[in-house]
Amino acid sequence: MADYEENEQQMDCALDLMRRLPPQSVEENLVTLLEVLPELTEDLLAAVDQPLKVRQDTSTGKEYLVCDYNRDGDSYRSPWTNTYDPPLADGNVPSERLRKLEASANDAFSTYKDLYYEGGVSSVYLWDMDESFAGVVLIKKVNDGTVRSKGSWDSIHVVEVLETGRQARYKLTSTVMLYTVASGARGDRQSEINLSGSLTRQDERELLVEDPNAHVANIGRMVEDMEFKMRNSLQEVYFGKTHDIVNGLRSAADLGEAKTRELLQRDLFGQLKSRKD
Repeated sequence: MADYEENEQQMDCALDLMRRLPPQSVEENLVTLLEVLPELTEDLLAAVDQPLKVRQDTSTGKEYLVCDYNRDGDSYRSPWTNTYDPPLADGNVPSERLRKLEASANDAFSTYKDLYYEGGVSSVYLWDMDESFAGVVLIKKVNDGTVRSKGSWDSIHVVEVLETGRQARYKLTSTVMLYTVASGARGDRQSEINLSGSLTRQDERELLVEDPNAHVANIGRMVEDMEFKMRNSLQEVYFGKTHDIVNGLRSAADLGEAKTRELLQRDLFGQLKSRKD
C-alpha cells in the first residue's frame, strides 16, 4: 500500500514538472525523467503528450501526423491509404463503416486547417470500441519562415462517442501545446524571448445524429469551439500577462497621463454607478 501511494505521489510530481517545462523540449525532458524514475516508464509515456511528428505517405505523397493512436508496434498507419509504414500484415484497422467515416473526417479537417491555420498538417484516426467508437483529431502548424521568429502549435483532440439511437454523447479532451520564440535585434540567444506552454480542457455534449456523416459535423463543431476558447485562453494567459508585466516595469506612456486617465475612469464609473442606484 505504501509503495502504491509513493508511486502515485511520484507520478503526480512528474506530471506537474512536465507541465511546467517547455513543450519543444518535452522529449529530452521525458527521457531524463525516465532515467530517474524507470518504474514509471509505461505510465509516463501514456500520460505525457509529446509534440506531433510528420511523416509522408509514399503512395499518395501526402503528409500525415503520427502518435500513439495510429501506432502498432514500430509501424504507423496512414489516414490516407489505411496502410502501415513500415508494412504490417496484421495491424489494427477500423471497421469498414468507421473507415468511411474516418476518410470523410480527414477531408473535412484538411479543409478546416487550411481555413484556420493557412497550412499545416492534420490527421484523424478512428477506432472501434465495444459500444461505439473513439477517435483523435491532430493538427500541427510550424512557423519557421523568418530568421527572428519561429513557433509551433500542436492540437490533440481525443473524442469518445457513445451512440444511443438517433442521439450520441461526445466526450472531448483537448490539449494544445504552443511555443513561440522571437529573437531580438542582435539575433542572439541573450536577447531571445521564449513563450511556451500547454493547456488541456474537456467538454461533453449530447447531439443529434441523423446519419453517420453527422458525426463528422458534430465533432468538427466541438473541436472548432474548443480551439477558439483555448486560443483565447492562451492569448490571455501568455501574451496578456506578458504585456501587463512589461507595462508594470516600463510604461509606454507618460505616467502622469496614465494616472490622470485612471482617475477619470474611476470618476466616470462612480457617476454611472450612482445613476443606477
